[in-house]
Amino acid sequence: MATTAELARYYTTLDQASVDHLQRLTGSWGLLADLCFSDLLLFTRIDHARQQPGIAEVTQGAGEQFVVLGQVRPLTSQTLYRADLVGEVISAEGNALVSRAMRRGEIIEEDVNRASLKTVVRELAIPVRYRGFIVGVLTREAPLGVGRHPGELERTYVDTFNRLARMVATGDYPFPGETEVAEEAPRVGDGAMFLDGSGRVAYASPNAISALHRVGVHANTEGMRLSELGLSDTAVREAFTRARPATDEIERGPEVTVLVRVVPLTDQGAVTGALVLFRDISELRRRDRLLLSKDATIREIHHRVKNNLQTIGSLLRLQARRLSSPEAKAALEESVRRIRSIAIVHETLSHGAGDDIPFLEIARPLMRMVEEGLVSPERPVRISLAGDPGTLPATVATPLSVVLTELLQNVVDHAFPPEIEPGTIRVEFDNDGRSLSLDVIDDGVGLPEGFSLDVATGLGLTIVRTLVTTELEGTIDMRRSDGDADRPGTVVSVRIPLRGEVHEEPPERATTPS
Repeated sequence: MATTAELARYYTTLDQASVDHLQRLTGSWGLLADLCFSDLLLFTRIDHARQQPGIAEVTQGAGEQFVVLGQVRPLTSQTLYRADLVGEVISAEGNALVSRAMRRGEIIEEDVNRASLKTVVRELAIPVRYRGFIVGVLTREAPLGVGRHPGELERTYVDTFNRLARMVATGDYPFPGETEVAEEAPRVGDGAMFLDGSGRVAYASPNAISALHRVGVHANTEGMRLSELGLSDTAVREAFTRARPATDEIERGPEVTVLVRVVPLTDQGAVTGALVLFRDISELRRRDRLLLSKDATIREIHHRVKNNLQTIGSLLRLQARRLSSPEAKAALEESVRRIRSIAIVHETLSHGAGDDIPFLEIARPLMRMVEEGLVSPERPVRISLAGDPGTLPATVATPLSVVLTELLQNVVDHAFPPEIEPGTIRVEFDNDGRSLSLDVIDDGVGLPEGFSLDVATGLGLTIVRTLVTTELEGTIDMRRSDGDADRPGTVVSVRIPLRGEVHEEPPERATTPS
């Protein structure tokens, strides 16, 4: 499904700031839908000059038209529209109320016969103003004769919606600079309290009373300030002072946490009251603490694995000193290097959260390890790094670290024999979100005639080929570079597919006006 921003860019010439304003509205309008017990639709006028190939047949010869940028259903009542209307194009005749509200810049309410629903709908059209201009129309749509019995709660909710609707029409809501409301933010059904212009409680819903009971407040709230109830009023004072929403958490011991969100209600820039939303997030915070504890445990495990690997490496080095066979010593030294490359991954994991690692933090220490352990001071080989491999899961980072170590060791051992001057090794990464590329390029003697990686019997290349094709499900290729005849050089290219990539689709196109 196309997003609000995609549809706006596709159908209109609205600037980015106006589109951002509409996005902020759709990011927080669940509050409005819950307060008015109705469906909400967001429309904007189609700019015919903006038409792109493929939709000209929709608007050619037509008059004023609108596109539905967003739709939200209430959690406090039944929905009127079962179908998804986002992206649908309508004519001015198809919704005259939207057209009038857009032209006049006024809130208009009428009973409208919806032939598609076979019912009469009470529609309220609210112009969405931003920086003095009407950039869209928000409609509240509810069936006649269906709904909740209008008790005190319903009247208070609808009155608050009407105040927020006037703020939408004057450009004061959504609040400038406010990002999309967090997933854990309270909604009206979690508990709502309404404050007058002096910050005293005018009404509290039953769920709000229950939330107060959770934090130990059992007194009558009407006419009281939060501070007089024994609660922190920091969020209320901030909302009244700055005319911006404010959030706070009330804790009663380690087991009870209630989230408080204060939404100021304004009239001509002055705060005339506030809507206070409560949500019991005790279970969420308990899970957060468990996750933090689990994360700390996992980091400690990685730290211990790193220490154990280092211990194994030290034992192998001690054993190598007691051996007289050069081949055995070399085999143990190679094993120590492989163990150290894996230890570096676990060391990085022990310092961060989760199992994703910025692989540059792995690649740089590996390159230093090769330079310090394999390159002779008398014959220095310069190793450089280019590109960014990005953040990789540990399941990719661990085998890739061994692959990089083996490739660098292979270059140092074979690309620069004693009869030629040492050269350079260049490590290049590229991550486009779908695949990761690793190229190890040297300016050495190049590959021998008839070389084939598929039949190579060296242990290092065998390890590399196995890890790339099985563990990483990638491909590897070795070829001569474009150097001169004496030093053609070698390029080793590794390609690894990355899982979990997201592909963006263009906005869906309407085929016929409603």
